[in-house]
Amino acid sequence: MPTALITGITGQDGSYLAELLLEKGYTVVGMVRRSSTVTFERIHHIQDQINIIQGDLHDQSSLVEIIEEYEPEEVYNLAAQSFVPTSWNQPVLTGEVTGLGVTRLLEAIRHVNPKIRFYQASTSEMFGKVVEVPQKETTPFYPRSPYGVAKLYGHWITINYRESYNLFAVSGILFNHESPRRGLEFVTRKITNGVARIKNGLAKELRLGNLESRRDWGYAGDYVHAMWQMLQQPTPEDFVIGMGETHAVRELCELAFKHVGLDHSKYVIQDPKFYRPAEVDLLVSDPSKAHNILGWKPRVSFEQLIQKMVDADMDRMSESIGKVY
Repeated sequence: MPTALITGITGQDGSYLAELLLEKGYTVVGMVRRSSTVTFERIHHIQDQINIIQGDLHDQSSLVEIIEEYEPEEVYNLAAQSFVPTSWNQPVLTGEVTGLGVTRLLEAIRHVNPKIRFYQASTSEMFGKVVEVPQKETTPFYPRSPYGVAKLYGHWITINYRESYNLFAVSGILFNHESPRRGLEFVTRKITNGVARIKNGLAKELRLGNLESRRDWGYAGDYVHAMWQMLQQPTPEDFVIGMGETHAVRELCELAFKHVGLDHSKYVIQDPKFYRPAEVDLLVSDPSKAHNILGWKPRVSFEQLIQKMVDADMDRMSESIGKVY
């Protein structure tokens, strides 16, 4: 029975990946930071099947001790300061965790067991101010946020360790992937939660930033399959993972409100307060390499994803109202 270590296991991707690996018979070790406010909501239903251990990407010794004790065959680094707007307010923290944290983990692997297969969660935000459309593995990077810059460091240090020390280390360049487990700070969940609140009479408007920004949105539950598939290949390679289609924030709003019988134009307000200092206007993937080599294909469409998220927030809202009243 293989063992996998997942950093960031309490996040959206970590929870879906843990489910997948448990289904495949893995022993799953989940690393969490020491904190009085750690929430296990996303993995509560499988928590008794996971070894939850404390560790920190700031702390090299804790990473070494975890790898020595649990002897994982695979390590998935999903931990990061991953909210783009926060990266402008906390750029140094973002760099320490999202950038240097990758190096500390790779160093631990190199010294303890260089045969471990390593997955790094890279991001389409590294493309930033895109130089070609669509974006593929060979597209030059031009990050437009401290988060994108930090992720780019993590991406390149992964390649560097692969080439310098012959590690099986790969990066998945994942485009935006969402789910009902997404945090409320992300625009997709902010919209679907806003729809549920407005439909239930708990809010009258929804304030958002640039409605014309376009993203390539897919379902997180599909994307974790690609992560696992990358580590099963005979040779380590990086892959772009996405839907290969782009949608505006405005279109997302229209679909979400329409799903509950409302007209988004009556409730959505574009507020400059939510604009980014440097905007990424258009991200769209070319996932043909993943299709051809991994055999990976998404199963949930953009429309199905938004409906799934709205339905989940409507259910949460009904449950919440029931508890209150």
